[in-house]
Amino acid sequence: MNAPPIAAIGALIGDPARALMLSALMDGRARTATELAVEAGIGRATASAHLGKLTERNLLSVVRQGRHRYFRLASEDVASVLESLMVLGGPVGDNARVTASTPEREARTCYDHLAGRLGVNLLDALAAKHYLVLDDAGVGVSPGGRDAFARVGIDVDALDRGRRPLARLCLDWSERRNHLAGGLGAALLAQCLRKRWLQRQEGVRAVTLTHAGRRALRERFGVEV
Repeated sequence: MNAPPIAAIGALIGDPARALMLSALMDGRARTATELAVEAGIGRATASAHLGKLTERNLLSVVRQGRHRYFRLASEDVASVLESLMVLGGPVGDNARVTASTPEREARTCYDHLAGRLGVNLLDALAAKHYLVLDDAGVGVSPGGRDAFARVGIDVDALDRGRRPLARLCLDWSERRNHLAGGLGAALLAQCLRKRWLQRQEGVRAVTLTHAGRRALRERFGVEV
């Protein structure tokens, strides 16, 4: 009897070195094999072998820039699976550190959208304002929501014509509640960074909410921090 595909994927993700490299890529940015080798605490040649396996199974994609090769998560679906596995794994090791009061728990990236307490609060606020409609069918954007997002430079109609889902829920592993993913979640994070409402922290997934961002998110979306 052939094993289901989850057996092969589980074996890939379950290797400690590969799990560390995948976790390092959860911020949505691309890294070289050398950088990922450092993250995993292994040699460059060993890291390349691991990365080859992850790429072959479409968990990672490769971005080439000149002579350099950068690795990143292949899709939001991969990030969602990893985030869900972190929830199932419970607060142990580094996860236990993040479930305490840390910058990563307050606000961090999950692939290309906002996670942590701020991400969860943002979703709650958007639903309370009826900008998003959450039901058994998933997440919808109301007419009022389209207007509100347009005021911060997000064209929901254009996102709706894209290849990825417009909006979806992603279970947050530190908060054990949902935050917003999909094209809209990515656009919101991108705009927050572009407008300097959020600032990335070097080398980690944590992002910092600025004073301007605190005011803007409260006034525009009703987010109380």
